Amino acid sequence: MKCLAIALLVALPVSVPVSGQDVNYAALEGAKQPQEAVERGAVTFSKNCAACHGPAAKGINGQTDLIRSALVRDDEKGEEIGPVLRAGHPLQGPRLNDVQIADIAAWLHVQVYKAANRGTYEFLNILTGDPKKGERFFQGAGKCSSCHSITGDLSGIGEKYDPPVLQSLWLNPLRRRGAAASRTIRSVTVTPPSGPAISGILIHLDEFNVTLRDSSGADRSFSIDNDVPRVEIHDPLQPHFDLYPRLTDDDIHNVTAYLATIK
Repeated sequence: MKCLAIALLVALPVSVPVSGQDVNYAALEGAKQPQEAVERGAVTFSKNCAACHGPAAKGINGQTDLIRSALVRDDEKGEEIGPVLRAGHPLQGPRLNDVQIADIAAWLHVQVYKAANRGTYEFLNILTGDPKKGERFFQGAGKCSSCHSITGDLSGIGEKYDPPVLQSLWLNPLRRRGAAASRTIRSVTVTPPSGPAISGILIHLDEFNVTLRDSSGADRSFSIDNDVPRVEIHDPLQPHFDLYPRLTDDDIHNVTAYLATIK
């Protein structure tokens, strides 16, 4: 799983191979970060943070862009980022240990360095997989075809996106705006101890409160105490993230190669 996130990265002219992919060695040097920490940080970030902050930490909007974050820029070795992650993400993200925090900080500093020097690097060719094996995974073990169709929502996807973007989209799908929002938005059902369950679009969730927007368009908030009321999240993107523990490097490259053929 080392390459789950770093497969999406780009390489400067000077690089060294690790686990079948190129590590951006010049960026490591420029950012003065240890290679092992950056590799671990790439995987930890991809699993725990990329869904909201994007595979390259550029976010899905201005508020989730970590590359432009003053806190990230001011951080040196996790002293600024650490308190946020130790306390747990406001949207009920994981509490990470000191090593994981330091690794994520190291990886983020490399991303900031690359963004500041983006004129000096080029994208790798990541189409190294077997499209036939990717198709078998798509139709079989990955269960991708249970939600997606190559003649429907994925029609022509291989022409719409370059391979690095294509791989990023299926590994770390973003919540979209506009017409596509209904396919990616999270909903929630709140069931109080007495009375009917209330369902709607999830607006906010933390340890103590949940807010939803009901069918009338009204926002409704509920306090949470010892798992009361019961809160059930319905996330159409969850199957993508459930794949992470069992994805291999070959699976990743094979599926990307297959999707690139859908034109």
